[in-house]
Amino acid sequence: MAFSELMDRVGSKGPFQFLNMVLLGLPVFGLANHYLLQIFTAATPAHHCRPPPNASTGPWVLPKGPNGKPEMCLRFIYPPNASLPNDTQGATEPCLDGWAYDLSTTDSIVTEWDLVCDSNRLKEVAQSVFMAGTLIGGIVLGDLSDRFGRKPILTCCYLLLAASGTGAAFSPSLSVYMVFRFLSGWSISGIVLSTSILNVECVSIQMRAIMSTVLGYCYTCGQFILPGLAYAIPQWRWLQLTVSIPFLAFFLLSWWIPESVRWMVVSGKFSKALKILRQMAALNGKKEEGEKLSVEDLKISMQKEISLAKAKYSIADLFRTPNMRRVTFCLSMAWFSTGFGYYSLAMSVEEFGVNLYILQLIFGGIDIPAKFITILSINHLGRHITQASTLLLAGGFILALIFVPPDLPTLRTVLAVFGKGCLSSSFSCLFLYATELYPTVIRQTGMGISNMWTRVGSMMAPLVKITGELQPFIPNAIFGTVTLLGGSAAYFLPETLNQPLPETIEDIETWSCWAKKPKQEPEAEKASLRIPLQPCGPGLDPS
Repeated sequence: MAFSELMDRVGSKGPFQFLNMVLLGLPVFGLANHYLLQIFTAATPAHHCRPPPNASTGPWVLPKGPNGKPEMCLRFIYPPNASLPNDTQGATEPCLDGWAYDLSTTDSIVTEWDLVCDSNRLKEVAQSVFMAGTLIGGIVLGDLSDRFGRKPILTCCYLLLAASGTGAAFSPSLSVYMVFRFLSGWSISGIVLSTSILNVECVSIQMRAIMSTVLGYCYTCGQFILPGLAYAIPQWRWLQLTVSIPFLAFFLLSWWIPESVRWMVVSGKFSKALKILRQMAALNGKKEEGEKLSVEDLKISMQKEISLAKAKYSIADLFRTPNMRRVTFCLSMAWFSTGFGYYSLAMSVEEFGVNLYILQLIFGGIDIPAKFITILSINHLGRHITQASTLLLAGGFILALIFVPPDLPTLRTVLAVFGKGCLSSSFSCLFLYATELYPTVIRQTGMGISNMWTRVGSMMAPLVKITGELQPFIPNAIFGTVTLLGGSAAYFLPETLNQPLPETIEDIETWSCWAKKPKQEPEAEKASLRIPLQPCGPGLDPS
């Protein structure tokens, strides 16, 4: 009896799964708030230099920039109407007495700590520090999750996010704020890792794609919440506090989330696993089936997982053999470019000259049709063509922004929205595609490396935006080129639609049907999941 059949006995699509989905999905609504929070808490309002303290009363005329608009980072040393020698007329200096801001539009960390002019790059550094937290947290917490279980890590990360987010709201300086934002990113990695695993392990094989999609839509809907909160709460400290406090409630609710049955069995905790299965059966109206289960049933159903857990595999195994190297390199490039391009657009909302709140709603809304189209595409056209096409299209949209002048904000916005939609589709496809390409014995390690590259890309994106101080087109040229390279790398991956899942590294090396189009046979696909992967040699060509 396979583990999936064991789950069917106790109910794999009942009230237990619904309640588990609600408990796991509610916090995901709030994750979007933290990922995209600096769009509003680090918004830069209109500003100009304060006049000298000894300046005479009356308006202080500001110097004009090359575009004919008043300079934001310079001021006249003397009033323009002063009687001075010609060589000092029009002389300018930096804003030595600080800046005056239009606080009617926004209150942010920019106005709090003067992150403008020579200090404006610190705003991007703050976002990169947050992303660095997600990177390092993913590496450390992944290992801790395997050692101590998914639920303890999830519970602790809820509490840490509530505490660090609250700490950021009361930060007395930018450096302290960055420390708390780093811890927020760290905790979010643990939440994402544990939630994605616990969400699919207690449902049937047929329901996994649906449950993953529902969880993805929770994040998408969370993007609609943030602009509403930011509009209602324009003070950045109160906004930071508002999006952080709910995770204290999620910390308390997490005590009702069950631990992973698979992890408990593999870890030898058979009695606790049996107790959860019986609770699941009782809630799903199959109490009698639950009472019939025994520890021996668990050992038999999980025999393969237990034996695989005893085998020792490391990151080095992802690079030992040719085809495994190819999969690892191409997937890493696709993950990196997706995270790199996605956050280049998602965090640049205020640069398109459109109302910040409305544009964020549009940016969030594009994910809904994008995810739906992706589901149709990966099931009919295949993973290979979907993955490559979404990244190539996204790269094209980003590069097109270079040639559209700032005085055409509507066209720039349309290109950015379609680019973000393509990158959202790329994310949706990658989560499934990578799972199907990495063999079972090293799948967790491979997914960990993939997520690491996504976070590296998202961490580098704000830093690359600083290059715009040299030439405005440089950031989009880098973002677009890297995204195109990611799409090109995806073309070297094989198609996995209707193909059996690889179990071992040897399966990948003997898998000779790379880039061949599989037959559309759903029933054959189900059967293939229950038999070992076979090489596509003479007489076994699926096409």
